[in-house]
Amino acid sequence: MEQETALVLFTLQQETTGFMVATHCSTQKIHDSITTVTSPDLSALLKGEILLTTKPHTAWGAAVTAQMYVPIAREKVWQQLTTYSRWVEFFPALTHSQVIAGTQRTSSLGRHQYLRQVAQKDFWLFTAQAEVELEVIERPDYQAQFSLRSGCFQDFAADLKLQALAEGTWLRYSVQATPAMPIPSVFIQQAIQLDLPNNLRQMRQILRQTVAK
Repeated sequence: MEQETALVLFTLQQETTGFMVATHCSTQKIHDSITTVTSPDLSALLKGEILLTTKPHTAWGAAVTAQMYVPIAREKVWQQLTTYSRWVEFFPALTHSQVIAGTQRTSSLGRHQYLRQVAQKDFWLFTAQAEVELEVIERPDYQAQFSLRSGCFQDFAADLKLQALAEGTWLRYSVQATPAMPIPSVFIQQAIQLDLPNNLRQMRQILRQTVAK
């Protein structure tokens, strides 16, 4: 059960897809409506590093923020990441990712729709599988907000934010969640730290290959 709960959490962090202009002054900060970036982080991002921060959330939940630089224009990254059927290519544990037909609507916040995802991962002696249904709100400022409708969590919230950076995109994904089962947050954080960076590198590679075609 520990492995299954951790699997669901790091798989949903795509959300997946949250990842992540240029400056040469060590104390300079770049401001926008989303967040603030210090130059040490900026330098690491532009070198291709995946920045990951994890911390506990509630008694047995976890929170993570992932950042990545993608050398592709923001509009093109947004188009690919909001094609949710493609997430099975970005995240190997996902076996199904589709918008539920008939759930699309618009409001003052943006476009709303429901998303069904199924994740599966093979362990040594068994296979773990989990299914969730999420509501996604795609905002006009290149932000997507995810909330849980049904699945294996007591609470779940995630934000995917894209910001133009030089000739590419700064991608930032933040998620906090509490599994339905009381699993120590250290197990979830370890699963995130092991799998999420590799998944994001794969996402970046696929995005670059797709745009280059």
